[in-house]
Amino acid sequence: MEILKVVLAALFSAAELFLIAKIIGHKQVAQLEFFDYITGITIGSIAAEIATTLEDPWWKPMIALAVFGGVTIVLSVITRKFPKSRKYINGTPTILMNGGKLYRKNLKQAKLELSEFLLMCRQEGYFNLSDIQTVIFEYNGQLSILPVSAKRPLNPEDMHLAPQQETISTEVIMDGSVLSENLQRMGLDIIWLRRELKAQGFGSEKEVFLALCDDNHQLTIYANE
Repeated sequence: MEILKVVLAALFSAAELFLIAKIIGHKQVAQLEFFDYITGITIGSIAAEIATTLEDPWWKPMIALAVFGGVTIVLSVITRKFPKSRKYINGTPTILMNGGKLYRKNLKQAKLELSEFLLMCRQEGYFNLSDIQTVIFEYNGQLSILPVSAKRPLNPEDMHLAPQQETISTEVIMDGSVLSENLQRMGLDIIWLRRELKAQGFGSEKEVFLALCDDNHQLTIYANE
């Protein structure tokens, strides 16, 4: 009965930490996966408890440590086997800026103040927002920035060129699983996808590790090795 209490306490604390980390926001996570972040904090705390506890039974924190390790492994397997679960566990990327327009609602959702957003842009080397086409706040708390075509390295303006604006490709297959929501958002369907796969020599989506589709409906495929 005592062991069951310890296990349940560890599981409830894991769930509570997960919710707290979600509320705080991804900017606290830095470059760690979401659950790795909160598990690292907890395991460190439990390890300190083991090292400093002299009177209580030593096996209690050991059980809690094993529970947290087990939860981390299980979630890792789930996110690897079921790609759709990643948005619930790790979160999803958020577009903060696109085509010269800042999205106040998305900044609020990402729990980023405007000053923080500008700081992160400067840290990526962008001091002028007019040089930026798209900014995405990734689930690991980092910014991904697509510059306007005229401001890429080897500035086309210096060569009197007007390159076509690039756009960000969308994942339509990950780990052999079709991402139906992304397909629908691009106005495509599974019939179109399978026809494109066949045209490039793939029998089914199970043979694909990653497939990306751009706004021109050009499909780039990386095979499952």
